[in-house]
Parts: sequence; C-alpha cells; structure tokens
Amino acid sequence: MKVWFITGVSRGLGHAIAAAALAAGDRVIGTVRNGTAHIEDAGDRLYLLTVDLAKPGAAEAAARQALSVHGRIDVVVNNAGFGVIGALDDLTDDQLETLFEVDVFAGIRICRTLLPHLRAQGAGRILNITSVAGRAPGAATAAYAAAKAAVEGFSAALAAELTGTDIHVTAIAPGQFRTEFLDNATMPKDGQTSAQNGGAAAKALSSLRQVNQRQLGDPARAASVIVELAQAAHPPTHLLLGTDALTRVRQKHDQMDAEMTAWETQTRSTDFDD
Repeated sequence: MKVWFITGVSRGLGHAIAAAALAAGDRVIGTVRNGTAHIEDAGDRLYLLTVDLAKPGAAEAAARQALSVHGRIDVVVNNAGFGVIGALDDLTDDQLETLFEVDVFAGIRICRTLLPHLRAQGAGRILNITSVAGRAPGAATAAYAAAKAAVEGFSAALAAELTGTDIHVTAIAPGQFRTEFLDNATMPKDGQTSAQNGGAAAKALSSLRQVNQRQLGDPARAASVIVELAQAAHPPTHLLLGTDALTRVRQKHDQMDAEMTAWETQTRSTDFDD
C-alpha cells in the first residue's frame, strides 16, 4: 500500500488522481484550498489538509504535516495550480506573482522539504503536473506557459540530480482535458482584451472558450495512467497525456529542428577556432 501526497484534490485532475490511487488500495493525503473533496469509498484512507499554497511557508508546512500522518510518503504529486490566460500586456504583477507562487514555487518547496525523507526511505516518486503549454506554447498563454516551462526544467534537473537512486521524477504534461480548469482560470471576458491584442491572442482566447467542457481528454483515464506510472520500475522523465498534446509537441519539435538546420552555420560560427 503506497502513501500518496497530492496537492489540489478538490476537483479536476488532482481529484481524479486521488480517486484512482484510492481505488488501487493506496492511501492519499490531499490538499484543498477550501471546502472538501468527496471521493466514494475513501474511508479513512483519505486525509485532507486545508492549505493556501500562495501563502508564505504554507507549502513546507503542508509537506511536513503530510509526512506526519503515516510517517512516510511514497508518491508526491505536485498538481495544485491554476491558469492565468490572456495577452501578456493585459496581465498584472499580482496575477503573475500568485501564478508562480502556486504553480512553480510551491512544488519546488514541497520537493525540497520531502527530499531528505525520500532519500532516507531509499525510494520515492515525484510527479510534477505541468502542461503541454510548457513545451509547445501558444498565443494568450505566455504567463502560464512560462510557469509550466519552469516546472519542466526544474523536474528534468532534479531527475538528473537523483540519478543512481530509486527516487524518480516525472514531468507530466497534459493536453486539454475535460475538467474545470478553464472555468476557474483567470482570463479576460469577451471584449476585455486590449485593442492592440485583438489578433492572435483574441483568437486563442475564443478557441479556448469554445473548447471548454468539450475537450478530448478524460481525467479518469489520465489518472489511471498516472497510477500505473507510479508503479513503473523505470518511469520516464517526461510524459505527455492526450493525443492533442502529442500532436502539438511533435509539431513544435519539427519547427525547432527546421530552425536549427536553417541557422546551423550561424550557430557554429560562434566557436573559437582552436
């Protein structure tokens, strides 16, 4: 029986992961910012912590409290987060700071708090939920893509630091899933995008509104893959979820490869001759 610590289990993918882990017979310690998280047949295997990860010291305190519940944590899932969507020059400093505090720094602080205990156990899994936006950004997602790209880079570097141990890190990048993500994202209402941002950003926002609650991705199926991942002896460092995510990232790789080839002479020209 594994012990999971999952941030943000009140709804969306975090709720689905918690439900799947409990269905597998494991224990879950989950965080909610407010309210609760109802999961059928959870019994006493679900323990909830109320925490606002945007507050100073909250992430570290939640990690320590989670560790005290059962004396160990086997799987850490940094899932809590939210979207700030819109043209960059329409966003405020407060929006950007809160976004990075929750989506980036909280996960880093949780990992830093729990790593000594995972090392003492000799094993563990760290699963950081990022987004396809962090690997293949699009218009109107500059802030959100920046936050998720930061988590991607942090995860890959931490995985490298843990080479040779049985502590594995995976950055999980979902595409568009049918959750409440867009319902709860911070984004301008129709007609609120600045006039100078009425092109690509406005089109992207319109597309997001149209796809909301019609996304291809099934959160329950994603959660099933994540539970499977937690059992894998050799998990990947990067995992995409969703056909749309796979398509977008492959297109991005093709674009990058074409640009590298086109500018290869200039790239190589910057080396010393010796």
